[in-house]
This record gives sequence, C-alpha cells and structure tokens, in this order.
Amino acid sequence: MEQLLCDELVQEIFVRLPSSSSSSVSLVCKRWLNLHRTSINSLSLRINPNNSTSIPSFLSRYPHLSSLTIISDNNTSPLFSSPQSNQSSSFSPDQILVSIASNCSNLHLLRFFAGPVSSSSFFSLSTSCKQLTSLHISSFRPLCFRWLIFFPFLKELSFTNSSPKFDDFTAGDFNFNSHDKDEALFSPNSSGLPLESLCLSGIGAEDHGMGWLWRNCTKLRKLNLKNCEGVGDGASFSSFFNCLKGLQELELRTSRTIVDGVLWQLAEHCNSLNSLLLYDGGSREGLHRFISRTRSTLQRLDFRLPLDLDNNHLSAVAENFRGLVSLRLQSCCLVTGEGLKNLGSVMSHGLQELALINCDVVEREPGLLTTLGQNLRGLKKLDLSFNEMLADKELVSMLVSCKNLMDIKLRGCRGITNASMVSMCKSCKVMESVDIKQCFRIGEQGVEVVLMNLPRLRSVQVEENKVSDVAKTWASQKFIEVVD
Repeated sequence: MEQLLCDELVQEIFVRLPSSSSSSVSLVCKRWLNLHRTSINSLSLRINPNNSTSIPSFLSRYPHLSSLTIISDNNTSPLFSSPQSNQSSSFSPDQILVSIASNCSNLHLLRFFAGPVSSSSFFSLSTSCKQLTSLHISSFRPLCFRWLIFFPFLKELSFTNSSPKFDDFTAGDFNFNSHDKDEALFSPNSSGLPLESLCLSGIGAEDHGMGWLWRNCTKLRKLNLKNCEGVGDGASFSSFFNCLKGLQELELRTSRTIVDGVLWQLAEHCNSLNSLLLYDGGSREGLHRFISRTRSTLQRLDFRLPLDLDNNHLSAVAENFRGLVSLRLQSCCLVTGEGLKNLGSVMSHGLQELALINCDVVEREPGLLTTLGQNLRGLKKLDLSFNEMLADKELVSMLVSCKNLMDIKLRGCRGITNASMVSMCKSCKVMESVDIKQCFRIGEQGVEVVLMNLPRLRSVQVEENKVSDVAKTWASQKFIEVVD
C-alpha cells in the first residue's frame, strides 16, 4: 500500500491529519519523514542561543514554510548583545535572519524573537522574502524604516526598539536618517506603504527616522503604541498626523507622556475611529476632552486607568457613544456604582460586551450586578475576572436576567461556588465559552454541571485536576474543548 500511494497523495493525507498524530508519521520511514517535512507550512522553533549554528540546515528541510516563529531560550545570551558581537559557538540574530531569508523564500508571516537585528539585515531579508504580509521583529538605534519599501505586500508590522536609554547615544549616530539627498531613493509610490496594522514599542521623543515612516503610512487602520515616550523627534511629530485620518483602531499601553497629545490629534483629525484601548496612562482632563470632542463613533472602549477614569468619563461616554457595543474596565477604582448604573440604563439596547476586571466597585456596592443585568439584557459577553470577593448571590442575581450570554469569564473569582454554576446552566442556555480557572471553591461537581447542562458549550477553561473521568468522556463526545 505504501508503494501505491504517490507523494502528492501522501502529502495531502499528512496535511489533513490532526496535530496530535501528525508527528508520528515521520517515524514510519525516511520517505514519509521527507514528505512530512515538505507538507509542513507552519513552524515554531525555540532555539538554544549557544548552539544555533545548525539552524540553516534545519530550515532547509522545510522548503514550503509560510509561517515561522523563532524564539530564544535565553534572553541574557549573546543573541541579545549588540549586533557587533559574534561568537563561533552561535549565530548572531543577524546571521539567523539571513539563514531564514536563504531557506524560507515562501514566508508570509515571520515572528522573530531571537534578539534585535541591524537595519542592514532587513534589506537581506527583502531580497528573498518579498511575499511577507506580517513581520514581528526588533532592532537597535539608529532607527530606520526605509527597508519597508522592499516588502510590497507587508500589511502588518510589529517593531520593538531594543536600544538602551537614549542618553547612551550621541546625536551623530542619527544623521543618516534625516531628510537627506537619498530620500528619493527610498520613497514608495504615491499610494504610500501597504501597511494597515502597525505596532511600535520603545519609541522615544528624540528618535530620528520616524518622520519617514509616518509620512508614508497612509493606509493605517490599526495603530498600537507600547512603552513609548514619543513618536519621534520634532519633525517626526508633525508628520504623525498624516496616518491618523483613516485610523479605525488605536491602542496606547504605558505611554503616559504622549497620551494627551495623541488623543488631542485624534479628536482633530480622525473621524473613523471605532476602537480605543488605553492602559496605564493619561490625564483625566485629556481623556474627558477627547470623549467630548471626538467626531468618531466609537463602538469599543477598553480602559485600565486606576487613577484617571471616574464617573464623569462614564457620563461622557453614555452621552457621546450611543452606539457602544463593548466596554471593558480594568482596575478602575474611582468608578462607582452610580456611574455604571447610569451608563447601563443608556446603553440598555446596544451593549453586547461588559468587562469589570478587578474593579472593587463590584464587591463594594451590593446590588450593582443585579441592576446591570436588568438593564443590559442584550449582553453576549461578560468578564468579571479577578473580583476575588464576588459572592454567589451577586452573580446569580445578574445571570438570571442575562439569558443571551454566550461567553463568561470568572477567572480568579475565589468566592463563587458550584451554586453559581447550577444557576448559570439554568439561565444561560446559549452559553458557548466558560472560564472558571482559579475559582478555588468550584470543584469537580461544578465542572460536571457546566459540561453536561449547556447544550451549545464549545470551550471550558479550568484546571485539569477538576475534570473527572465522566466529564472528560462527555466533553470528548460533545466536542467540547477543555483547556487547562
């Protein structure tokens, strides 16, 4: 039979095998081993930084890779030193990237977490991997993004600046990134770069080279700024407005120094924003000004602002964003039950997702969840994770009214018991996903109740030691995924 099956048919069989059994076929014979390797199009590698010289020969065995993730085992290894460092026992990040370019010309997605690389390595990558649509990578100062013009299909870029503090560099290091005579050589066509999603981490207020990027990101739909103290030097900031006009999603994480300026420019230049995530940074006045003045019709808000979000912001949200479908609050300790109840009454027909994660108002004000449940009968997703003192009585009184819930997260709610699971199964018949990890008072019986009494259930996240043999059998028969 093995001889009757041609290579193409064997490869097609391998592609259709579940991941749990696909690794075993390579043990049958050398032919199957080679065919199995050529049928693989997605690979994740965790490499030993002190023994990485075998990477080229290993990658050459997988000629049809379209997705590749490289992760280093040791962040303190030579891989994470400066790009000039080189040791005979291992490849530098630059050398690893060159190996990928030489052996993986069909890549569409590359996640490179084996250390920062130099700008010159991006040009080497572009000569072979022109089909890349998604790239996750890091580099050192001086920052340069002009290599992007050689990736005509790149839609998503995640870039981390891995340099030490800016003070360790001199101004002379950045001269080649200014507006010099080579600008015309590195300019895309009039339509700009193809980038639609951009994630930047570690950008400073004095970084040169950012202006070129902002001027040419004319198609951005999603922008994510993490741990950023700026969006580039003065000239870069004036170009930053260029990419805001068509923006639909914005995420600002731990970038407190630039939040007010970015939100101000959004209110002035962007009418298309529908999703805003703001974590750990901003000012009350700046945020309130944005909510009140923006001309965008936001549908999704996600805030983790322990000291910056209060009832005045919730009132402004209720007044200006009547089309809101998702509201997520984390650790917002200044918000009170009154503010949430007022917002709930206004959003009673439209809000589909509510998250109150580690918000002490849930435990501080009895009856709040009951009122929210009565007002927000259209809720499909509810996240009350890490409200450790949340009691059965409060949760049950809300679930009675939330008959449309499809997804609930109760992770870290130490106070709830099996009784809540029984009530949930009676009230929420369309539930599809349940997260009850770190709920220490929910035991095997509660897990069995969930698995056996929710007819549309597809996924449960819970500790493996709480899943009895009976529950495992039932989950297998009903194709329910149980995740530890």
